[in-house]
Amino acid sequence: MLDEEVGLGAVTVLGVLEQAYFTLQVIYARRKYKVSPPATTGPPEFERVFRAQANCSEYFPIFITLLWMAGVFFSPGLSSVCGLLYLYGRFRYFRGYSQSAQGRLAPLYFSAKVLWVLIGFSTLGVFLSFLRVHLNMDLVQELCFALDML
Repeated sequence: MLDEEVGLGAVTVLGVLEQAYFTLQVIYARRKYKVSPPATTGPPEFERVFRAQANCSEYFPIFITLLWMAGVFFSPGLSSVCGLLYLYGRFRYFRGYSQSAQGRLAPLYFSAKVLWVLIGFSTLGVFLSFLRVHLNMDLVQELCFALDML
C-alpha cells in the first residue's frame, strides 16, 4: 500500500521544502530592506515578498489536505501530478509577486485551477468510497460492466 503513496509523500516533502525556501526569502528581504521583526511593513519590494510568502503559507494546509484526500480516495498518481503542478504554480506565483503585484495573477489562477481539480478528485473519490463501503455499490465496476455490455 505504501508503494502507491510514495508520490504523495515526495510531493509533500517537496512542498515543505518550497515553504522553507519562501520563508528564507522573507528573511533575506528583511535584511536587504532593513525591516526588523515584528514589523511587516516597509518598502514595496519587501512587502511583496512578505505577502507572497504569507499567501503561500495560508493555502498550504488546504493543498496538503486535498493532495492526500485525492490521493487516498481517488488516485495517488494523478494527485501527485496535480501536486507537482500546484507547487510549480506556487513557485511562479511567489517569483511573480516578488517582482510586481501584477506578476502574481496568472500563476494564482493556475494554482487555483489545480486546487479545484484536487477538490473534484477528493469529492468523487470520497463519494465512490462511501457508496462502496456503506451501500455496497461499486459504481466504477458497474460502469465498466455496462460498457462491456455495449
